[in-house]
Amino acid sequence: MIKIDNNSSKAIYEQIYDEMTRLILSKALKPDEKMPSVRELAAMIKINPNTIQKAYKSLEEYNYIYTVKGKGNFVKNADEIRSVHIKTMEEQLNSTIRSLKELGLEDEEVIRLVKNILNEGNK
Repeated sequence: MIKIDNNSSKAIYEQIYDEMTRLILSKALKPDEKMPSVRELAAMIKINPNTIQKAYKSLEEYNYIYTVKGKGNFVKNADEIRSVHIKTMEEQLNSTIRSLKELGLEDEEVIRLVKNILNEGNK
């Protein structure tokens, strides 16, 4: 379910956040599905509960999950989240392309870079 790389420079709570967002956006976790409790997840992946709590707090802050008092944490509707996520990624891509253009790259060069990146993902 969740992969943690202890050799990563990324903080463990960020890795948990990233893994959970991946599971939510890929719809592996369904809307309104109950998330494992902080203690359950901490025991499953052998991580301090405070680290899990920090990841869950970030997930809630960015509207990936919601909390029901006394019942736990639940997944928000992935379609809504996904469209916001895609819009954010589109803005980041737009900014990156603008930066490349400001560095003097022609459209064909930018397209070649994008195609190279897409081809790497197919390997």
